[in-house]
Amino acid sequence: MRLPASAYTSQPWRIHEIAPDFRVEDVWELPTPGGPDDLAHLVEQFAGGGRGSGAGVSSSVYRVLFAVRRKLGALLGWDRPEDGVGRRVPSLRDRLPADLGEGPRGPDPKTVPFTSVYQTHDEWVAETANRTVHGVLHLGWVPDGSGGYCGRMTVLVKPNGLLGAAYMLAIKPFRYLGVYPALLAGIGREWRAGAAARDAAV
Repeated sequence: MRLPASAYTSQPWRIHEIAPDFRVEDVWELPTPGGPDDLAHLVEQFAGGGRGSGAGVSSSVYRVLFAVRRKLGALLGWDRPEDGVGRRVPSLRDRLPADLGEGPRGPDPKTVPFTSVYQTHDEWVAETANRTVHGVLHLGWVPDGSGGYCGRMTVLVKPNGLLGAAYMLAIKPFRYLGVYPALLAGIGREWRAGAAARDAAV
């Protein structure tokens, strides 16, 4: 379910002090019911270390759309190494206070070009950059209002000039019509499969 930006801004996340200059692009409640300590399972799933291929990328629609994006990026030179994190833009890890910098970084996703920044008990942050945008993926773990907990995914962006702004506008329909529905459905399927496997192992 898509949520208003206030669902992100109203939470006491550490990311607010790290990335105040990034724009909130999207906030989604994830179909990942669980207990208070289950963010680590969600991070493992996103990173591709759980059942399936991570973050719902087993969806054919999701795979096709991202394959098209990769080919387009290669054709137009959007994804060159010199435009990535640590090259065109500094890593958000350079902004971390001592406690986060010395704490767990979290796993790097295996199937999407993101690099983990930090992980706490209720937050995980990863970043990516190319010629068009510096993007941040934030996963938070929050009470669901009915005695349990669930994941909340926020996408933060800093477009790179007019090119970045035009790119974000152009891909918006594809995100809402194709990427997010496939992604959320895949996340839910993998979460249920992982939860069943964990229950069976108890």
